[in-house]
Amino acid sequence: MMEVAVPLPEHDLVLLGARVIDPETGLDELRDVGITAGTITAVAAPRDRIRGRREVDCAGQVLAPGFIDLHSHCNEVAARTLQVCDGVTTALELEAGQADVSAAYNDMAAQGSPNHYGFSASWALARMSVAGLDVSRQLDAFLEHINAPDWHRRLTVSEQAQMIDLLRGSLGEGALGIGVLLGYCQESTGAEYMEVAGLAADTGTATYTHVRDFGRPDSGLFGASEVVAAALSTGAHMHVCHINSTSTRSIDAVQQLLAGAREQGLRVTSEAYPYGAGSTGVGAAFLHPDALTHDGLTIDDIFYLPTRERMHSVDRLRELQATDPAGLVIVNFLREHDPADLGFLTRAMLAPDTAVASDAMPLTHPRIRAGESTAWPIPDDVMTHPRTAGTFSRVLRWYVRELGILDLAEAVRRCSLVPADILRDVAPSMQRKGRVQVGCDADLVVFDPDTVADRATYEQPTLTSTGFQFVIVGGVPVVDGGQLRADVRPGKAVRGEVR
Repeated sequence: MMEVAVPLPEHDLVLLGARVIDPETGLDELRDVGITAGTITAVAAPRDRIRGRREVDCAGQVLAPGFIDLHSHCNEVAARTLQVCDGVTTALELEAGQADVSAAYNDMAAQGSPNHYGFSASWALARMSVAGLDVSRQLDAFLEHINAPDWHRRLTVSEQAQMIDLLRGSLGEGALGIGVLLGYCQESTGAEYMEVAGLAADTGTATYTHVRDFGRPDSGLFGASEVVAAALSTGAHMHVCHINSTSTRSIDAVQQLLAGAREQGLRVTSEAYPYGAGSTGVGAAFLHPDALTHDGLTIDDIFYLPTRERMHSVDRLRELQATDPAGLVIVNFLREHDPADLGFLTRAMLAPDTAVASDAMPLTHPRIRAGESTAWPIPDDVMTHPRTAGTFSRVLRWYVRELGILDLAEAVRRCSLVPADILRDVAPSMQRKGRVQVGCDADLVVFDPDTVADRATYEQPTLTSTGFQFVIVGGVPVVDGGQLRADVRPGKAVRGEVR
């Protein structure tokens, strides 16, 4: 009897016969993908028949790079798990950032994360700290002090120097640039912002800015102009956060401004999420009753999440701003049912090279103090913004499948390669993400293009997305065969490198 040699498995896991989309090379064909020890080890035509210790038939599915969220305020496992169920393999806190970056990385490593994580240095918290406020509770501290008088004052020359030193120290600890919540502190000077941008330029990092509100209907344009001016003056990479909610009805002029800046060689990037409503602390200065009208807002555009209460009077709004400034609200900056506003939102999302980013929010409940952990599965009465659970699948469902205004491969690019490229200089390790190529990190999603969808709504914001067969983080399936493995936490730190 002749013995026949059986090929030994070459890979830990092989995903067979999927439509593989690699946004960097333009690959969009049927392929088999092999994964070993957290790395993509093969991308082969089906005829080449690679073998693995585990093999999964993915016919009819799309295999793409895992989604990279540049803008997530989810620092507890339950909220990050919601994002994993939406295909997010890397979720980064870049807009707000952290005061103690080393502690933030250590804390996340200690609790474990289902997806990769990283943090910017927080301008807001550094500023609050030198102004004499306690920022030990990190993002929660920012929300608690959001309307504190010491936050809303100009810094002295000495305090500003101390703030820059704190930010420089955080960059040395691996921060992914500098998060700048400029829109929450109108009292900060333009010179202060220029100095922060100069620090980013000197260290080869970047800033991620929530632009300033100038108290006028076209504030978004003036806020974006300040970002462009800083890029022109310092040469820093300047990133504009959630351009949909800060530009609102000025989006066309803002996009023209940013496009002109890029044509002049400035590194100015942007992001957006596919919702007309935003979310923040009720104590934000731009939500004070006197400030609402210039944005076309009314009192009943504000929905207070802890009690599921729509504002009905100025007195009630003032009461909450005084007693619970950190209380999360949803604010209808653009009304999705209005055709004109829907047009502004769509054009914000579809401008060239705009990254998809969620601005995912913490979970909130009257019985849960901000920052405390929530159990999984998440109780039905826990609230957040639906963008926390549904941003990326909403793009795939709404813009790709239903509206047909975004090609699937382009949507995948905006969810993966575009955000990875935004971080290419700050964190060189990101050059191994956002791609389906041999040698790249095995952060992958496998989904059904005909059924992938968001389920989260404003009324039920913690419903998980559907249609994902696999969400693989560092080679480990966290969603496996359509089932969440809630106890699996393979996420690793993404750290910046200063020049």
